[in-house]
Amino acid sequence: MKGALPIEVRAGKHGVLGMPASRFLADYWQRHPLLVRGAFAPWDDPLTPEDLAGLACEELALARLIRLDRERDDWQVEQGPFEEDRFPGLPDHDWTLLVQDVDKWDPDVAALLGPFGFLPRWRLDDVMVSFAARGGSVGAHTDHYDVFLIQGRGRRRWQIDARADAAQAMREGQALKLLQRFDPSHDWVLEPGDMLYLPPEVPHFGEALDACMTFSVGLRAPSDAELLADLADQLAQDEDGSRRYADPGRPPARDPGLVDDDAIARLRERLRNMVELDDEALATWFGGMITRYRSPGLAAAPPRKLGEAQLLQRLQRGDRLRPHPFARLAWVRHGRAALAFADGESLPCDRSGASRLCSGEPLALADYEALSPAARTLAREWLNAGKLVIERERGAG
Repeated sequence: MKGALPIEVRAGKHGVLGMPASRFLADYWQRHPLLVRGAFAPWDDPLTPEDLAGLACEELALARLIRLDRERDDWQVEQGPFEEDRFPGLPDHDWTLLVQDVDKWDPDVAALLGPFGFLPRWRLDDVMVSFAARGGSVGAHTDHYDVFLIQGRGRRRWQIDARADAAQAMREGQALKLLQRFDPSHDWVLEPGDMLYLPPEVPHFGEALDACMTFSVGLRAPSDAELLADLADQLAQDEDGSRRYADPGRPPARDPGLVDDDAIARLRERLRNMVELDDEALATWFGGMITRYRSPGLAAAPPRKLGEAQLLQRLQRGDRLRPHPFARLAWVRHGRAALAFADGESLPCDRSGASRLCSGEPLALADYEALSPAARTLAREWLNAGKLVIERERGAG
């Protein structure tokens, strides 16, 4: 009989997971929590608390300030953006600043996503960064998504309830969605570079033992309700209204006011036929849906378009093409070719080129010249739509 899975491992030779990615995906992914000691050791903070506070003041930043009144057991939540003078007057305890999508604003934070290439890129949502004063937390709660919690500077105590029958009921009358009851099965102190993986719905509670930062790699996924609503919208757009419910050959109505079993059976068959898409049609819809999901629409077209000669000139100078930080890219197979999606919009391409352009990796001159003509056309289309941007290699003069 196979023994119980270890819940705590050391990173060792297998990198951030402490084991081969195939084993993690088979045994832990969306099933069991895992603490990896030294996953990102030696640790070096990619940004400072001051950097995070500055970002929380930016107009487009998604930021929250959460404070706890321990005497009243009351949580207060303020939504950003904040004024610069909001932070200096805060006490040295019991508050947390959280900023979402920090990877879109800071390339050093975005680099934390590199080790997670064993997961599809369209599954990676964002890196949320928090700074907590001593005692700061967001209470005992659950999340509806997978998260890798990377400990930055300072120490944080994490408690989780890994039992299958963990309590899930929520408290009422609080600004946060907090658990009514939390009975931890595991209790750890995380040091800089440690990482805790939590599947969806695992109750957890984190509290700063001293001023600390946490980098949360979130893998949010659309709910069934979101999938159904988006698919219904797509099906409605493709339908001209000429096809309607029909009931040829139905038996006489015994009760004129009754929606009878015959009608329900016909309705069920009609709905089944509506949503019975082949794999290619399903992939085409989902490629658009998942690249629109949580997209803020900030990848705007540049003021001037570039042609092939101008783009080559920029690349020859050492510039590189890379995805706009807020653009969401993915591709699907389409016959023998591909459809490449950027923020819900699709363009045709060859499979190799679509894979390269949607990889998230920058393209230098040699990379661009190695693309097929179709992929180069797609790259220019995305560049002139703002989905790709040109930047000079970091460190270049």
